[in-house]
Amino acid sequence: MMILNKPGFQMMERSLDAATLRQRVIADNIANVDTPFFKRSEVRFEELLQQEINGGSIQGFRTDPRHIEIGRPSQPQPQLIRDNQTLINNNLNNVDIDYEMALMAKNQLRYNTMVQQVSADIKKVRTAIGGR
Repeated sequence: MMILNKPGFQMMERSLDAATLRQRVIADNIANVDTPFFKRSEVRFEELLQQEINGGSIQGFRTDPRHIEIGRPSQPQPQLIRDNQTLINNNLNNVDIDYEMALMAKNQLRYNTMVQQVSADIKKVRTAIGGR
């Protein structure tokens, strides 16, 4: 279906994928809170997306191949970053359980909001197809 191939819907899909990856990484950090020498990881996606938007590299949607292209195709992917610089515990572990739990709650809210938006978009398409 054409609506699912639009750049905005694909960007939402990548955002959901990034939130899912972030949830796994945070869960891994929490699971290793007492593991000696463990270094926490985090996922960068929103910053990369913002750079793409500010740089004007997001492509506009064309309804006809004869239309002038706006921007260039851009598909930022989430990046996994390991924090090797900081130390929190005496066992050289840098996982702060309170911080990780706050990140998990924030990520869950972000994910739920994106799922609601995708559901609303699909519902609009179903309504248009159904003619109601």
